[in-house]
Amino acid sequence: MKKLLVIICFLGGMFSFTNAQAFNGSRDQKLQLGINAYGYGTGITGSYEHGVNDWLSLGAGAEFYWEGDDDFFIYGKVNFHLGELIGMPRNMDLYPGINIGGRSDGFGIDGHVGYRYFFNNKFGVFGELGSHGALGVTFNL
Repeated sequence: MKKLLVIICFLGGMFSFTNAQAFNGSRDQKLQLGINAYGYGTGITGSYEHGVNDWLSLGAGAEFYWEGDDDFFIYGKVNFHLGELIGMPRNMDLYPGINIGGRSDGFGIDGHVGYRYFFNNKFGVFGELGSHGALGVTFNL
């Protein structure tokens, strides 16, 4: 799986690096797909986000585990985008966030700090650390 992520990142890097934007405020929509390394379990993750204003996005996601105490976590999420506030380049974003939802054994809540880097206007990579750890690819819709 690591080889697949490296290949995807390499191919994404072949595209134009200009005009890439990690968070675009209320017009922003993101799709993320990745792998969870720890937290409720080891597995795959996917989420969608929609920008509400210049610093806030709301969304939903799901995680499905093949290893760990749970089978799944389906959640709503909120992220606070700090990239522009702290002067990061337009193709980077730093965002703390919270996920709240249902797990296979009950209620679930976790917090994270995430980072996105976009190679071009459509494709980038992300990492999240906190109550869970995830790495993957992200797409502007």
